[in-house]
Amino acid sequence: MGNRTAIFAAVALLAGSPWAGADESLWIYTKGAETLPQGEFEAKLLTVHRLGKESGDYMFNDIRPMVEWGLTDRLTLEFQWQLFHHDYSVNDPDLQPMFDSQGGAGGSFDDTQFAGWEVLAKYNILSPYKDFMGLSLGFGFERRNVYRLDGAQIDQDSFFPVLYLQKNFLDDTVVVAMSTKMEMERRESGEVGDRVLEEEIAFDIGVGVSYRFAPNWNIGLEFRHQSDYLCPEFEGELDPYCSGGPSSFDLPEIQLGDNFQNGNYIGPTIHFAQKHWWATAGVLFQFYGAGSGNSYVRDGLNLDEHERVHVGFHLGYEF
Repeated sequence: MGNRTAIFAAVALLAGSPWAGADESLWIYTKGAETLPQGEFEAKLLTVHRLGKESGDYMFNDIRPMVEWGLTDRLTLEFQWQLFHHDYSVNDPDLQPMFDSQGGAGGSFDDTQFAGWEVLAKYNILSPYKDFMGLSLGFGFERRNVYRLDGAQIDQDSFFPVLYLQKNFLDDTVVVAMSTKMEMERRESGEVGDRVLEEEIAFDIGVGVSYRFAPNWNIGLEFRHQSDYLCPEFEGELDPYCSGGPSSFDLPEIQLGDNFQNGNYIGPTIHFAQKHWWATAGVLFQFYGAGSGNSYVRDGLNLDEHERVHVGFHLGYEF
């Protein structure tokens, strides 16, 4: 009886222990306004499994090991690596670029590749605990050499500002957050004589609400919008489906090009935290997507640039 009582007491202590701390991921894509305390380190493993096109079988595993460091109480630095695993075989020739990358009809693609890296600085202006709401600003750079859709080799550089908003309610048991990321990408792909240049402005917007329903347990709902504005150039010739021209972010010329594609997702999340570690899981379903004239849109879903379902699992440990 003594051992059993001790075990129950230990379990109860763990269940009531505090959250792992600031800057936890309560959702899959949405990020809050919190930053790490000065001198604190956090290691994260972020994974999103993107599943399902209209044709054949498709799986893309987006795997991102990450480290964060609280340089000050307001400034957090982040570095992440990107590993992409693609496994697909599609049947429809119109489902590009996957159909061509797999080698045409009856082909397949299965490969795991180091895809690139990313660095980000996040600065907190207003605290969600001390001020009327939380506000942070971020700025990052990404270098990528593998295309997320089909695993093809690319040459891509991206700069991106990020706006983080967060509001806590009911003694911090309810958290509402929004993160808006604007990526300015320049990407080249293809072989000599068949080169494609894409200057792209992309938006990635996440909105999440999370409720702590038991000690250390949160349940949530997340919405994600992702869209690209560009007009691809094929050996110097603009895509004939474009109507508004290409995007440009070379000062002083700033121009938002055609809405090449967009996808919108919604789904539940769940989060668990202990004193030094936490875990988050979620499933998001595409409910609406659109795009330009050559986009692969079926039944109101964009299925060339997007997938039907995203299954995410994040794990973090604070030092």
